[in-house]
Amino acid sequence: MSHDFIERAGELISVENIECVLALIDDEGYPTASTITLSKNDGIKWLTFCTNTQNNKTRRISKCNKASICFYSVFPLFNITLVGRIMIVNDLDLKREMWYEECKYHWSSCESEHFCVLKFTTERYNIMIDEEAVEGEI
Repeated sequence: MSHDFIERAGELISVENIECVLALIDDEGYPTASTITLSKNDGIKWLTFCTNTQNNKTRRISKCNKASICFYSVFPLFNITLVGRIMIVNDLDLKREMWYEECKYHWSSCESEHFCVLKFTTERYNIMIDEEAVEGEI
């Protein structure tokens, strides 16, 4: 059942422009949460997000790379919580690959100096789909 849940969870979060909540640790050691739009993913193994190099997310990640991501929906009913490590990527080839149409509202191009990619790698998960749940490690 676990493998099926992981595969189904990957399908549920692979829809275009899906938003989720990213939780990071702030400068005082407290968890903080903010919404962010998924750019690309490989199921739940790794996920990428586009963001600004000058925002508080990148500052927090540079101090502590532990993170949690939560996707949720009422219809269909699911809650997918992932825990792992996140890193800031400025590689131009990856930035080109992760760029999507809505990014143009925030940056002039993927070559903008303030555009970066956050890459999250899942270590463990807690998945609830249609009131059935599974948790584990990748």
